[in-house]
Amino acid sequence: MKNNKSIIEKLTALWALNESGLGGFLHVFNSPFTGLIVGGVSILLISLIAYYAENKWQAILKALVIVLIIKMAVSPYSPFGAYVAVSFQAILGAVLFSNFSWKGITLMVLGMVTFLESALQKLIILTIVYGTELWEAVNIYGAWVQSKLNFMFSTSTTSFLVTLYLLVYGVCGVLAGVFIKNVIGIIANKTEAEFYLELDSATSKNHKKKVAFKTKVIWVWLVTIAIIVLAFSIFGGPLFGWGKAIYIVLRSFLILMLWYVVIGPFLLKVVQKFLRKKESKYQEDISNAMDLFPYFRQIISYTWKDTKHLKGYTRFKYFMANGISNCIHFKVPSE
Repeated sequence: MKNNKSIIEKLTALWALNESGLGGFLHVFNSPFTGLIVGGVSILLISLIAYYAENKWQAILKALVIVLIIKMAVSPYSPFGAYVAVSFQAILGAVLFSNFSWKGITLMVLGMVTFLESALQKLIILTIVYGTELWEAVNIYGAWVQSKLNFMFSTSTTSFLVTLYLLVYGVCGVLAGVFIKNVIGIIANKTEAEFYLELDSATSKNHKKKVAFKTKVIWVWLVTIAIIVLAFSIFGGPLFGWGKAIYIVLRSFLILMLWYVVIGPFLLKVVQKFLRKKESKYQEDISNAMDLFPYFRQIISYTWKDTKHLKGYTRFKYFMANGISNCIHFKVPSE
């Protein structure tokens, strides 16, 4: 394959664009499954870097550092967990692709494990913040619903919901692996041709304003607290009551404050300090990647419109494949 270095650099830029939240493949959708789509696109791009690279371990880890530095620069308030998730995807991908073929089962394992890691991370965070009382509240709701339906499960509501949640994520991960294999096949079989597109400055800056992460955290906390308090105070009976509800409110508030005021910022500074040491080494790669962002945003928008004659899954598959292909074979008009 010719000019693989340039292709890997452009795939790295696409990955950084996807992770930085500045608009990318996700920008053409209004989807409630943002996390799943961002994660899926990331492992697709990691898989493509492995496909084009000779030294897969080195190429993926170099791309990871560049992506994290750009993420730090354009989204400085991204939570520590976001860096952990991206790093986990990349390191797992590097391990798998360095030891196994990128085809078939490897892609499904990568998809399933990364999706399950994301799901488990959420469950662990919920348990740390709200304690086992959260799952007690879920069981209270479940028992109340079952009593109304005159039907009782042999397992607890929590066990059923957690198992279902992990099963859905695991199946989605396997399906993502199959999808990635199909997309890579389409890209590999396309005739390589340089792609040109003039940058339209009027549309390149048209981005939706994102809701601040901490605002989302506050809303999630308020809703979760309301659900738990209602469970204990109204449906819980004399065994629970307001005392336990107040304890959960105070506990979760103190843990969130400890994380977002002390632990989170400290860990973030450690990560940022490490990345700043690497920044000078990759300065040219970082600058080149960020220069491509306006072009890539417009290419993705162009490709979405170009596939409008297709419908449903077929359109999504060819939009992803053609969008990535157009980006990696794109030439700046002045070149």
